[in-house]
Amino acid sequence: MIRQLSIADSAELQALEAQANSGIGLPHLRNALADANSQVIGYWQQEPLIGYAMVARLPFEAELQAIGVLPQEQGQRVGYKLLSEVVACARQWQSERLLLEVRVSNQRAIKLYRHYGFHEDGRRRNYYPAAQGEAGREDALLMSLLL
Repeated sequence: MIRQLSIADSAELQALEAQANSGIGLPHLRNALADANSQVIGYWQQEPLIGYAMVARLPFEAELQAIGVLPQEQGQRVGYKLLSEVVACARQWQSERLLLEVRVSNQRAIKLYRHYGFHEDGRRRNYYPAAQGEAGREDALLMSLLL
């Protein structure tokens, strides 16, 4: 089941994010749940919440801000289903494009986005701190999908 999350889902969303580790802070999640220009979408297979996506409405575009899926559920098309809901939301908002950024090392996510039709727009050099246990910094890949 996929549905929009609300403040009442905060505890479940926080528990999921603690395991999914998508990089979104808890204050950002809470703000998105209460913001009329954001939508947080949850995915359940019975219980518990196993995935979520967060999208924000911008003046002419929408931005995918996070997708988080429980590690044991990755590779089961949960991310694809959530991304489909995000695209539908952006189209409902009449956004011209859907934007996102992703770590260059996150090849699973990049493959998903490319499969869905996203194209690379550029890079932010040394944007992210290196993954845990690694030295240095990591580039962010900027991608978009024309709607």
